[in-house]
Amino acid sequence: MNEKTLLITGGAGFIGSALIRHLIDNTDYRVVNLDKLTYAGNLESLEPVSGNPRYAFERVDICDGAEAARVFREHRPSAIMHLAAESHVDRSIDGPADFIETNVVGTTVLLEAARSYWNELEEAQKADFRFHHVSTDEVYGSLGQEGLFTEESPYQPNSPYSASKASSDHMVRAWHETYGLPVLITNCSNNYGPYQFPEKLVPLIILNALAGKPLPIYGKGDQIRDWLYVDDHARALLRVLEKGQVGETYNIGGHNEKTNLEVVRTLCAILDEKRPQHPGDISRYEELITHVTDRPGHDQRYAIDADKIEQELGWVPEETFETGMMKTVDWYLNNNQWCQRVLDGSYRGERLGVIE
Repeated sequence: MNEKTLLITGGAGFIGSALIRHLIDNTDYRVVNLDKLTYAGNLESLEPVSGNPRYAFERVDICDGAEAARVFREHRPSAIMHLAAESHVDRSIDGPADFIETNVVGTTVLLEAARSYWNELEEAQKADFRFHHVSTDEVYGSLGQEGLFTEESPYQPNSPYSASKASSDHMVRAWHETYGLPVLITNCSNNYGPYQFPEKLVPLIILNALAGKPLPIYGKGDQIRDWLYVDDHARALLRVLEKGQVGETYNIGGHNEKTNLEVVRTLCAILDEKRPQHPGDISRYEELITHVTDRPGHDQRYAIDADKIEQELGWVPEETFETGMMKTVDWYLNNNQWCQRVLDGSYRGERLGVIE
């Protein structure tokens, strides 16, 4: 029986909750979820595992160094997987300060709490400890029509969000080089799947379509993203934690490059099939597509070369774009109450990130 404890920050968020569900269901790890519970943190996403004796929750802000130190001291984790972050580009355009505070300052506070804890461990535990920082492909900026992001791609962030994540990546690397803290960094492509907060494209389109609302597409909808099913990402994160080489970066992608317009049309076609009772006087959900003014500084294309994690660690995604999107639509159709409770809160589906 593996009694090791993993500390997951941001575990009530979309990717964090998927990771925790995966860990509780498929491993023997004890899991401590550290989350501030901001607007996008939702403990309902963890209801399937919340009663498990190997799961514990700590409501803590990662910017609170004393509380972070207490959590390390009390729970004695063998590793930390750091996912807590402000993550929505549009919100970063409206209010960049929160992104600097959480993503840069918060990560630095956590690094110091982890370093202090790690320094006091016995040598064997010290050698086993990991600080796994979970980041984004957006730190690399925008690609042209050709090429892929690799782990050696230069950083060129273009939004306040991606700049804050790039800063946090650099902090993690600096704590490794300067203090010897054993770190791992992963940069992933666009995640989608169950329990995603509906400000993001996929759930927003599904829920708007079902309600007969416009389906907003920025500009021409020709921006290209690589799409990664969230449960595939969770498996990749665990693989990196257990098998990754200290000090290394691993890019995690789904091998699914699609334009935003393709994504929306795919979702509409799935909904036409699964929910043919269309709202209002439309005969196809695609009729709701509305092109809106593009986001300021919108990166044109992201695409990840995931050869390193495949060749060195043996990870490949299990879901195709089609199977993942089908599973995602099914989940939202079957979990309307979860969606309604989220929408009854602070977010009403409004457009964010518009510079007046």
